[in-house]
Amino acid sequence: MTTQEPARSPSPATAEIGNRLFFRLFQAANTLHTKGTQALEQFGVTTQQWSVLGALSRPKAAGGMSMNELSRYLLVSRQNLSGLLTRLEREDYVERVIGEEDRRSRKVRLTPRGETLWAALAEPIHAFYDDALDGLSFDDRVAFIHYIGLLQRNMSKMTGRASGGPDGSPEAEASRRATSP
Repeated sequence: MTTQEPARSPSPATAEIGNRLFFRLFQAANTLHTKGTQALEQFGVTTQQWSVLGALSRPKAAGGMSMNELSRYLLVSRQNLSGLLTRLEREDYVERVIGEEDRRSRKVRLTPRGETLWAALAEPIHAFYDDALDGLSFDDRVAFIHYIGLLQRNMSKMTGRASGGPDGSPEAEASRRATSP
């Protein structure tokens, strides 16, 4: 039998700061999607596609990634990922191939056309980063990574109280892996 933690009542000031912080995060996520997609508009790439291409471009993913690995890494459902991959396959940016270690498994990897696209996206992506992070010093950026990682880890540990899911969910486990140092 599990015991449920008693509900905590934050002070009004703490509740207000929490509300402001999470609303700003929500706004920032929406702005990232809109402005990020605009930054890559000439390439016809959305922020979701950008994240998949970026994940697959890492040296660690040179041999490809399984759907489960990619889903856990990006913290997206397999269903949403499948639709993204279908669109990227249609444009010949990614391909699904039979795994080398396990012939029953399939891996997703960049095609040569996808590698060329990723190289072309580097400059506009870095310009987007520089514009978005304007006013933040190098140390501020490092601290921001730390605090966002801490927030992600805390949210991944949340149980049914406010998170809507059990602590052992695939999303929680993927979040722990993706944000651990």
